[in-house]
Amino acid sequence: MPATEKVSRGKDAEPRENVYLFVPNLIGYSRIILAVASLYYMPLHPRTCSLLYSISCLLDALDGYAARYLDQSTRFGAVLDMVTDRCTTACLLVFLASAFPRWSIVFQGLIALDMASHYMHMYATLAMGGSDESHKNVDKSRSFILNLYYTNRTVLFLCCALNEVFFIALYLLSFSSPLLSPGLLEQVPQIKQANPYSAAALELARANKMDSTVPWIIAIVSFPVMMLKQIINVVQLVKASRWLAEGDLEARRERKKTR
Repeated sequence: MPATEKVSRGKDAEPRENVYLFVPNLIGYSRIILAVASLYYMPLHPRTCSLLYSISCLLDALDGYAARYLDQSTRFGAVLDMVTDRCTTACLLVFLASAFPRWSIVFQGLIALDMASHYMHMYATLAMGGSDESHKNVDKSRSFILNLYYTNRTVLFLCCALNEVFFIALYLLSFSSPLLSPGLLEQVPQIKQANPYSAAALELARANKMDSTVPWIIAIVSFPVMMLKQIINVVQLVKASRWLAEGDLEARRERKKTR
């Protein structure tokens, strides 16, 4: 089906664009396919999974460029992009929570923070800024750091990319680091007899599949940016909450005036 199709209206025929087939959205669909494929390989194939997951993340920058270059920016595409980002990161964090059970509450908290901050920010933008307002249009007077984050493409790319890189490095360390996964130190006889789909059996299957040196270097380098991204998420959540509360107070004042 072509991206544009003829729609008859009397004697005239005008092209109607098919938003679903815009190039940026096609790139978005490919991101989803790659992300799902990476999840399939995630339990036991770290290199294949990391490659597919990384390509999916890198295409996030390409779809934005295509949208601007082809003048195909759409609200559907913006939401598709955000939902894909949130879901892929959440899926990786779910795996990390199972791979490092001692730190599961941290990964669960990161999932909750990521989802909550972006949902609150998107809802506040629509409710307070209007349906035509983009969530990336943040005035400096409301938040300097959010304005910098959303308007400076270099800052946005580096924060998002290195945030994902840190979690990918942790994922690779689940195959190689006894420091984070004590079960990698030795093969316990009881684990050998465990259910092949149990956490213990999967940890044993992951043991010593790769060297931990490079993943540790990547994790250390990207850690500060990952922390910055979480700070931005907190700021985004707080600012969106305050914006909504301000709207509530204004609405209450208006109702009192009409009584």
